[in-house]
Amino acid sequence: TMLKPDSVRNGNIGAILDKIIKSGFKIKAMKFTKMSNEKAGDFYAIHRERPFFNDLIEYMTSGPIVAAILEKENAVNDFRDLIGSTNPEDAEAGTIRKMFAKSISENAIHGGDSDENAKIECEFHFSSQEIF
Repeated sequence: TMLKPDSVRNGNIGAILDKIIKSGFKIKAMKFTKMSNEKAGDFYAIHRERPFFNDLIEYMTSGPIVAAILEKENAVNDFRDLIGSTNPEDAEAGTIRKMFAKSISENAIHGGDSDENAKIECEFHFSSQEIF
């Protein structure tokens, strides 16, 4: 997962991490960092041809993020349920995005959409020596 720049800027790191932990996830790795334009472009390369790509990169590099690796049985599906819909207006009550996101573009948190992508994203942010 990544707590996005708006979560950090709005002081929601602790509250979001608390919700994640209380939902049964174990933190295996975590870092407070800032993505460069190049790294953000690499991370979101799948969206490179989309009209919102440049705005996404500008947003993701606008401040620090918190990257983390989470562990739980059925982690990807359970985390997708926990974070809620990309658009916080459509997100269910009690989800992270309903509680902490302000808009579809400033949506507080990222979660991998498959086990395969989650593994790729973990390796993007962390070396094997940083995972416990």
